[in-house]
Amino acid sequence: MRCPKCSSNETRVVDSRTPTSGANIRRRRECTSCGHRFSTLEQLLTEDAHVHKSDGSLEPLDTAKLVLSLGKAFSKRPHNREQIRILVQEAMDHLKGEFDNEIPSRAIADAIMTRLRSIDWIAYVRYASKYRKFKEVDNHPPTPNNPSMT
Repeated sequence: MRCPKCSSNETRVVDSRTPTSGANIRRRRECTSCGHRFSTLEQLLTEDAHVHKSDGSLEPLDTAKLVLSLGKAFSKRPHNREQIRILVQEAMDHLKGEFDNEIPSRAIADAIMTRLRSIDWIAYVRYASKYRKFKEVDNHPPTPNNPSMT
């Protein structure tokens, strides 16, 4: 691993931690040349998954698109990027275990919304309004006060 401060290739691992999802390993490293400490995230690479879109087309799964759309849903809401990244990673871990390499776009949206709903209600409604296409007041999602409404 190259040091981001001095570009030396001589670094050592000081600490390794596996997050609860178990998909990544966070390593704390130290450059033996300049002493600079930095963190890296090691991720297991798997076969490239594809999204099976509702129009029948396939496209490569791009988690950056999910992070961007969630960023819009969380606009002007209290959140941090790490929270969004973890939400996407948990959803992807679940979906990759449930599906092979072709994941239906609807399953992705549902997995994201399930996790998002427990984190931030406003962000959930914003995200769901795009994927559930709310057009009328009668077609709104269940509220926290009245979960029986659909």
